[in-house]
Amino acid sequence: MSLPLLPILDSSAPLVALGHLDDLWFQVGGTVCNLECRHCFISCSPHNHSFGFLDLHTVQRVLDESVHLGVKEYYFTGGEPFLNRDLVPILESTLRLGPATVLTNGTMFKDEWLERLQRAEADSPYSLELRVSIDGFTAAQNDPIRGPGTFERALRGIEQLVAYGFLPIVTVARMQDGDDDARLVEGFVRALKAHGYDRPRLKILPALRLGAEAQRCRGYRQEERVTAEMMPGFDSSRLICQHSRTVTDRGVFVCPILIEAPDACLGRTLKEALVPYPLRHHACYTCYQYGSLCSNASSGSRDA
Repeated sequence: MSLPLLPILDSSAPLVALGHLDDLWFQVGGTVCNLECRHCFISCSPHNHSFGFLDLHTVQRVLDESVHLGVKEYYFTGGEPFLNRDLVPILESTLRLGPATVLTNGTMFKDEWLERLQRAEADSPYSLELRVSIDGFTAAQNDPIRGPGTFERALRGIEQLVAYGFLPIVTVARMQDGDDDARLVEGFVRALKAHGYDRPRLKILPALRLGAEAQRCRGYRQEERVTAEMMPGFDSSRLICQHSRTVTDRGVFVCPILIEAPDACLGRTLKEALVPYPLRHHACYTCYQYGSLCSNASSGSRDA
């Protein structure tokens, strides 16, 4: 389990208003995962039931509400989303309304699911993106972080996706301060091409120093925080809290990173959650540095 996520008690923390609800996140897999990665910022595992699955009825109700609020794009995360037996029908419903992205470890795919998702995307004017997390371009680098055998299992998952016409985004977390992004990209391109992914898409992510990652490497330092003095001239649209909210079985949170922070739960409905939020958590500093790192459009992405 992760350590309690407590806000910095500073009333002067910069306040960010929701400019427009462009992106909507669903914690569809709760905090349950078939893996137990040593860097998971919410310490997901087979035994973490802090947050539960979202069922089709719940997601459909929120999707209906989202249409009237002008949501443009939908994201599904966890835990591992493909542990949720309703995920495929959830995605089929979502693709009638807008583009959808699933964040997955790539080890759970079934051909029958991918066949349905292939048909759903073909019948939709919108795209379905699948983001597969791998944290090293060799088993020796990846498996100590994500678990024995996970490198080969994730690569098999990518092979499945490519066979069904998907072009997954492979997300790579920097495991050490000072990691060379160019070296990571070169290594991953080589490994993915060897497994039939000819033009791989990559997204390099910074570490979020919460949960298991705070114990594996380090937590945030006291000075790693956003202050009012840092905001003049800063484009707040780079922050995920300026244009998105996250739906869980325990309410609507300001973002997918802070679901373990009680003060980040803004209400039970989307309408209740359309309020400003102060950048008083250390994790806000990472978003400030790198932009909306959770979304597809943030920095660190490339097609190889």
